[in-house]
Amino acid sequence: MLDTTELALYRRLAHEQSVSRAPSLLAAVVRGGEVVWSGARGRVGDQRPDDNTQYRLGSITKTMIATAVMRLRDEGKLDLTDPLERHLPGTAFGSVTVAQLLSHTSGLTSESPGQWWERAPGADWAALVASLEKGATKLRPGFKFHYSNVGYGVLGELVARHRERPWFDVVRDEILTPLGMNRTTPHPEGAHAEGFAVHPFADVLLPEKWPDAGAMAPAGQLWSTITDLGRWTSFLGGHTGDVLSADTVDEMRTMNTVDDTEVWSTGFGLGLMVVRYQGRHLAGHTGSMPGFLAATLVDPRSGTGALCLANSTGGVGITQLCLDLLTTADDLEPALPDEWFPSTVDPELLALTGLWHWGPSPYFLRVQGDGLISLNPAVGAGRASRFRPEGPDTWIGLDGYYAGETLTVGRDADGTANHLNLATFIFSRTPYDPAAPIPGGLDEAGWR
Repeated sequence: MLDTTELALYRRLAHEQSVSRAPSLLAAVVRGGEVVWSGARGRVGDQRPDDNTQYRLGSITKTMIATAVMRLRDEGKLDLTDPLERHLPGTAFGSVTVAQLLSHTSGLTSESPGQWWERAPGADWAALVASLEKGATKLRPGFKFHYSNVGYGVLGELVARHRERPWFDVVRDEILTPLGMNRTTPHPEGAHAEGFAVHPFADVLLPEKWPDAGAMAPAGQLWSTITDLGRWTSFLGGHTGDVLSADTVDEMRTMNTVDDTEVWSTGFGLGLMVVRYQGRHLAGHTGSMPGFLAATLVDPRSGTGALCLANSTGGVGITQLCLDLLTTADDLEPALPDEWFPSTVDPELLALTGLWHWGPSPYFLRVQGDGLISLNPAVGAGRASRFRPEGPDTWIGLDGYYAGETLTVGRDADGTANHLNLATFIFSRTPYDPAAPIPGGLDEAGWR
């Protein structure tokens, strides 16, 4: 990035490390699928950490578990509305659905019973299930957002059962390796930071412990680097490679529930946090484990993301730092829009474009360069949606009021399109066109 931009980013990082007394703090900005700036402050041992120094990710691990679950869904091995019992029989909470577990609306207890799982050696799956026989569900499933680490321990086991191997092997082989994330591991390997608690009233440190979390490991076990987390942030922003389709990642980023219900600023999609900030809708996740803090956020519209890693139990404004780096990058160096090029359009599809009417209300149908069509009110926002092709003269809504609904093209005897049927709403070329099958028919006297 420009020298002036890099100075502004580095100054924000330096300020946070100094004021928050972080033993070390790393950050990066991604754009266009790659890290375009990174910086570090503090020390790991007697050296400055670099982009390949491992830090613990904490709950960012959940985003990778969610991705593994969505791969199973896309392969047809499960449905998000399936009850857990269909895939993991024998639990006391088998009625909760896969989607509820992904979006933290299952009502499951936030933490596993017994000792604090983040600082105690983890139990195996059988012991975890046994500990949850009573009182596991704290709220009615689907009632409201209730963050559950336990839910992701459960999802990790679901992934392992379907693939018939440990959850991390699945994540490594299906997600990390294809994305080139070779320094993301369940335990530190090579250069890594030690985790510390910083004394609240003195500049001294206490080393933190990080035992293996056992069956709870899918909730926060992984370690990673700026380089690898930069690739993951780019993945969440839409550079998905062959791991997931762009549509599925967009589905994961779509808000299912809100955390703060008054004027929401944070919500959850399917495994991803959704943050509303200064008119932006960002996606990603934060992470916290004893001795470590982490965050990754990306703006899918601008393609800019930011990520931060610290080896401190608390006190670092990791999320706000991410937000500030992201907005600084876009304010000082706005991303250029994609260059426009003309494209080839099927003549039959081109014939569908232009003015249509729902009753007396005019709409424009347009062909987009990405193979989609859009149907938008001619005036105002209204019920605007995009559609992807499903078959001959059949389209499926992707967003807005008509998300998931079917649009079919009706034709007369000579094959000319004379109406659109969108979820039973009939759109005609002219208002209430007599040639279109208007529900209820038309007054024989017509317009007067």
